[in-house]
Amino acid sequence: MARHNGRGWYGRMIAAAVGVTAVAAATSVWTAQAGPSSGGTAAAPGASARHTAPTKVTVSPDIAHASDGGEHAVNITIDDGPDPVWTPQVLQVLRENGVKATFCMIGPQAQAHPDLVRQVVAAGHRLCDHTVSHDTTMDKKSEAYQSQQILDAEQQITKASGGVRPMYYRAPGGAFTPYSRRLAASHGMRPLGWNVDSKDFERPGTRTIVATVRGELSNGPTILFHDAGGERSQTVAALRILLPQLKQQGYSFGFPVR
Repeated sequence: MARHNGRGWYGRMIAAAVGVTAVAAATSVWTAQAGPSSGGTAAAPGASARHTAPTKVTVSPDIAHASDGGEHAVNITIDDGPDPVWTPQVLQVLRENGVKATFCMIGPQAQAHPDLVRQVVAAGHRLCDHTVSHDTTMDKKSEAYQSQQILDAEQQITKASGGVRPMYYRAPGGAFTPYSRRLAASHGMRPLGWNVDSKDFERPGTRTIVATVRGELSNGPTILFHDAGGERSQTVAALRILLPQLKQQGYSFGFPVR
């Protein structure tokens, strides 16, 4: 998976995570997205009281790429928000086309815009943990650091949503490790990859984004777009073109497999 480097916007977000402590690998079992977050058990000695002891792995730690909608379905995934300018526009396009998507959110962004997180949930979309600070070098960092990035973002997103937990974990730039995949899975978050990188984060132009997606659809069903991390008018315009075209070509829309 390609790493998405050079987006300085994320560096400024690290400040939002100041004071967040690293935690040991300890987790609570995930509950269904439609339900509120349940109370956990006591934390293990030395671990943050916010994180509970592991019980069992509820989803596979393998990186998901397939769709639950079948062989002729695609998964729309939207990264790096929520953003007060672009997320509402993306939601509008999805609503107009009757499409559900998976929103991979940055913890502090979710914390800053809980109204948007709840709009995403209310519209029937799914949540995905995209860490605290979008560090694309996470796979080179300690397990304690990886744990802090994943688990603190999970809690920030869950709180912002009103108790709906993320169903997936997407490592920034694809920087998964065996440890981070197991940790996410033990929280019921299926590690989530992608097959089609629209490269919209580079803002190459709407036509180029559309052509890139069309050209890479044979790679698999999970398509990566962005609703934050920069100006995203090209993404919104590309979605307006692509979603009805995909329908016309006989594609349906699903969610990544769990």
